[in-house]
Amino acid sequence: MPAADRPHSVANALAVVGEHWSLLVLQEVFFGVRRFNRIAANTGISRDVLTARLKKLVERGVLSNELYEAHPPRYEYTLTEAGRDLQPVLLALTEWGDRHAPQGEPPTNGHDDCGTAPSPVDRLRHLERVGPLL
Repeated sequence: MPAADRPHSVANALAVVGEHWSLLVLQEVFFGVRRFNRIAANTGISRDVLTARLKKLVERGVLSNELYEAHPPRYEYTLTEAGRDLQPVLLALTEWGDRHAPQGEPPTNGHDDCGTAPSPVDRLRHLERVGPLL
Protein backbone atom coordinates (compact mmCIF):
# COMPACT_ATOMS: atom_id res chain seq x y z
CA MET A 1 0.00 0.00 0.00
CA PRO A 2 1.49 3.37 -0.99
CA ALA A 3 2.25 5.70 1.92
CA ALA A 4 -0.31 8.22 0.70
CA ASP A 5 -3.06 5.56 1.03
CA ARG A 6 -2.10 4.39 4.54
CA PRO A 7 -3.86 5.69 7.63
CA HIS A 8 -1.69 8.19 9.48
CA SER A 9 -2.62 7.47 13.09
CA VAL A 10 0.79 8.44 14.45
CA ALA A 11 0.76 11.72 12.54
CA ASN A 12 -2.78 12.42 13.74
CA ALA A 13 -1.79 11.79 17.37
CA LEU A 14 1.34 13.92 17.04
CA ALA A 15 -0.74 16.78 15.67
CA VAL A 16 -2.54 16.84 19.02
CA VAL A 17 0.18 16.03 21.59
CA GLY A 18 3.47 15.75 19.71
CA GLU A 19 4.95 19.09 20.63
CA HIS A 20 7.62 19.09 23.35
CA TRP A 21 5.84 21.49 25.70
CA SER A 22 2.48 19.74 25.34
CA LEU A 23 3.92 16.50 26.69
CA LEU A 24 5.56 18.29 29.62
CA VAL A 25 2.29 20.06 30.41
CA LEU A 26 0.48 16.71 30.38
CA GLN A 27 3.11 15.21 32.66
CA GLU A 28 2.49 17.99 35.18
CA VAL A 29 -1.27 17.46 35.07
CA PHE A 30 -0.72 13.72 35.60
CA PHE A 31 1.28 14.67 38.70
CA GLY A 32 -1.73 16.65 39.95
CA VAL A 33 -0.51 20.14 39.01
CA ARG A 34 -3.62 21.86 37.67
CA ARG A 35 -3.00 25.60 37.78
CA PHE A 36 -1.31 27.75 35.16
CA ASN A 37 1.31 29.36 37.41
CA ARG A 38 2.45 26.03 38.87
CA ILE A 39 2.65 24.39 35.44
CA ALA A 40 4.70 27.35 34.17
CA ALA A 41 7.03 27.25 37.19
CA ASN A 42 7.53 23.48 37.08
CA THR A 43 8.25 23.30 33.34
CA GLY A 44 10.00 26.61 32.67
CA ILE A 45 7.65 27.22 29.76
CA SER A 46 6.95 30.84 28.84
CA ARG A 47 3.48 32.13 29.64
CA ASP A 48 2.53 32.77 26.01
CA VAL A 49 3.61 29.29 24.88
CA LEU A 50 1.85 27.69 27.86
CA THR A 51 -1.34 29.61 27.04
CA ALA A 52 -1.23 28.32 23.46
CA ARG A 53 -0.52 24.71 24.49
CA LEU A 54 -3.28 24.65 27.11
CA LYS A 55 -5.75 26.16 24.65
CA LYS A 56 -4.92 23.52 22.04
CA LEU A 57 -5.12 20.64 24.54
CA VAL A 58 -8.53 21.88 25.72
CA GLU A 59 -9.80 22.40 22.15
CA ARG A 60 -8.65 18.90 21.15
CA GLY A 61 -10.35 17.29 24.17
CA VAL A 62 -7.23 16.18 26.04
CA LEU A 63 -7.73 18.57 28.96
CA SER A 64 -10.75 20.36 30.35
CA ASN A 65 -10.63 23.67 32.16
CA GLU A 66 -12.78 24.99 34.97
CA LEU A 67 -12.92 28.56 36.18
CA TYR A 68 -11.88 28.81 39.83
CA GLU A 69 -11.48 32.59 40.06
CA ALA A 70 -13.50 35.15 38.12
CA HIS A 71 -11.42 38.33 38.55
CA PRO A 72 -9.00 37.86 36.92
CA PRO A 73 -10.23 34.71 35.19
CA ARG A 74 -8.17 31.70 36.29
CA TYR A 75 -8.64 28.06 35.40
CA GLU A 76 -7.74 24.64 36.69
CA TYR A 77 -6.89 22.01 34.09
CA THR A 78 -7.87 18.37 34.42
CA LEU A 79 -7.46 15.34 32.22
CA THR A 80 -10.36 14.16 30.12
CA GLU A 81 -10.79 10.50 29.22
CA ALA A 82 -8.64 11.16 26.14
CA GLY A 83 -6.00 12.74 28.36
CA ARG A 84 -6.03 9.87 30.86
CA ASP A 85 -5.61 7.46 27.95
CA LEU A 86 -2.20 9.07 27.30
CA GLN A 87 -0.81 7.76 30.59
CA PRO A 88 0.78 4.61 29.13
CA VAL A 89 2.29 6.73 26.33
CA LEU A 90 3.95 9.08 28.83
CA LEU A 91 5.16 6.14 30.90
CA ALA A 92 6.62 4.45 27.82
CA LEU A 93 8.38 7.70 26.84
CA THR A 94 9.73 7.96 30.37
CA GLU A 95 11.13 4.44 30.23
CA TRP A 96 12.58 4.98 26.77
CA GLY A 97 14.17 8.26 27.86
CA ASP A 98 15.64 6.68 30.99
CA ARG A 99 17.18 3.89 28.90
CA HIS A 100 18.20 5.61 25.67
CA ALA A 101 18.46 9.36 26.31
CA PRO A 102 19.60 9.74 29.91
CA GLN A 103 20.94 13.03 31.21
CA GLY A 104 22.33 11.90 34.54
CA GLU A 105 20.60 9.45 36.83
CA PRO A 106 16.84 9.13 36.24
CA PRO A 107 14.66 9.77 39.26
CA THR A 108 13.48 6.44 40.62
CA ASN A 109 11.69 5.13 43.65
CA GLY A 110 12.62 1.60 44.59
CA HIS A 111 10.21 -1.16 45.46
CA ASP A 112 9.92 -1.44 49.22
CA ASP A 113 10.72 -5.13 49.21
CA CYS A 114 13.69 -5.31 46.81
CA GLY A 115 14.94 -1.78 46.12
CA THR A 116 14.69 -2.07 42.31
CA ALA A 117 13.23 0.71 40.22
CA PRO A 118 9.59 0.26 39.23
CA SER A 119 8.81 -0.31 35.57
CA PRO A 120 6.37 1.92 33.66
CA VAL A 121 3.79 -0.84 34.08
CA ASP A 122 4.30 -0.68 37.87
CA ARG A 123 3.92 3.12 37.77
CA LEU A 124 0.77 2.84 35.67
CA ARG A 125 -0.78 0.32 38.05
CA HIS A 126 0.06 2.55 41.02
CA LEU A 127 -1.53 5.62 39.40
CA GLU A 128 -4.60 3.59 38.43
CA ARG A 129 -5.03 2.65 42.10
CA VAL A 130 -4.34 6.01 43.73
CA GLY A 131 -4.97 8.55 40.95
CA PRO A 132 -2.69 11.44 40.01
CA LEU A 133 -0.13 12.54 42.54
CA LEU A 134 -1.04 15.70 44.42
